[in-house]
Amino acid sequence: MASLIEELIDTLNKENSEYEKLLELSKRKATVIVSRDIAALEKITDDEQIVVTTIGNLDSKRAQVTRDIADVINKDVETLKLSVLIELLSKQPNEQRALSEIHDKLKMTVENVRMINESNRQLIDQSLEMVEFDLNMIRALRQAPETNNYGRSAVSTGETLGSVRGFDAKQ
Repeated sequence: MASLIEELIDTLNKENSEYEKLLELSKRKATVIVSRDIAALEKITDDEQIVVTTIGNLDSKRAQVTRDIADVINKDVETLKLSVLIELLSKQPNEQRALSEIHDKLKMTVENVRMINESNRQLIDQSLEMVEFDLNMIRALRQAPETNNYGRSAVSTGETLGSVRGFDAKQ
């Protein structure tokens, strides 16, 4: 059982390291979103995908180790949460302390990732609103009614109300 607990702690430490990488990428993403650097955003997204894949693999390993521990201690794997396992390790204070520390550390890292991602989502929403606003302005300018602007030959120039022309110094 001790080797399973050590393997669980090791897996959780690796998982926390990957979440910390994800946190750093998410922080960089916020800056890139604000600066509207699409190429850098694509690179960060690719890097995030690699980290998320690694986290998924580590999560599968953690789930397998948890199932093995549940079998050894004859507990239902569905009810065997880390907090329950920490309580069960009261007779093994070193393992209990190590598992408790990594549990708290991982919980905090995941929460930080969640907060940064929520902030990034809001930044993306605001950017999309600005793009939509710009598109609506362009559409409105294209659909502006023609005015009766006449040129020197007394013929309508057919300009739209929203068209922008330079200063005519001859007049």
